[in-house]
Amino acid sequence: MKPKIFIDGEHGTTGLQIRNRLADRRDIEVLSIPEADRRNDRIRQDRLHEADVAILCLPDAASRQAVTMLEGSNSTKVIDTSSAFRTNADWAYGFAEMDSDQAARIAMARRVANPGCYPTGAISLLRPLRLAGILPADYPVTVNAVSGYTGGGKQLIARMEDQAHPDHISAPHFAYALPLRHKHVPEIQTHGLLDHAPIFTPSVGRFAQGMIVQLPLHLDRLNGSVTISGIHAALGDHYAGQSIVELVPLEKSLATERIDASELAGSDKMRLFVCGSPDGPHVNLIAQLDNLGKGASGAAVQNMDLMLAS
Repeated sequence: MKPKIFIDGEHGTTGLQIRNRLADRRDIEVLSIPEADRRNDRIRQDRLHEADVAILCLPDAASRQAVTMLEGSNSTKVIDTSSAFRTNADWAYGFAEMDSDQAARIAMARRVANPGCYPTGAISLLRPLRLAGILPADYPVTVNAVSGYTGGGKQLIARMEDQAHPDHISAPHFAYALPLRHKHVPEIQTHGLLDHAPIFTPSVGRFAQGMIVQLPLHLDRLNGSVTISGIHAALGDHYAGQSIVELVPLEKSLATERIDASELAGSDKMRLFVCGSPDGPHVNLIAQLDNLGKGASGAAVQNMDLMLAS
């Protein structure tokens, strides 16, 4: 019998992306609810209990409600794409390459919190340096990032694309979350293994998909006599043996003149760069990914496959 997958919130941006990715799969059965009935809790609860894996593509409060609906169920596994459970120790964090045994943890879990797009990039750079003892836990971390506008969901997409929209945004690029209290900050701090909340400055560009996340560091504030090549080696050791996170060779990184935020649009991979001058006092670590790929729906499908294989 084919495993049954229910996407609760399949008509939103992430849900639609996941549904499209599963459309040609013949090894699973996708359960569905007509858009007109998407708020019918009785039908939703029935589908949640019927599914082998439920993928929640909902706002935080609605995700918590869906999990409550599953109380008493010992069969349905859950992948939540909201930020509701990403720092909850009872949920496996769905970044399979984060640690060497993280894919196994996801495979054995009944509850998986899909990472946010910005945190995926930030944690991919922070965590290896923390585990290698290079980055002090109390380092004053700053994360700068730009994303395609699809990361803001249907409302932002409409404001960016529809010139007749009453709140149309015409800017080619804009910064937001200016009070420095973005909901991704606790997630970055927790899984980045930081003692203090980082300064996180996100922005949006006039392109649909893609993202770059930057982590600038002072080499003389790191532990030991750290060089750019040493940082590159630490990242290489951390991500050895997998095919999703690609570390760009150091020589190529140092020679790179520009990094296109939209270059990996449509891909489920992530690319890491170590930039700077070999003899300079600073390094800029950059993660390049698709905010809807490895940063959202691509990761959700990856986690689903891991959970189904266990």
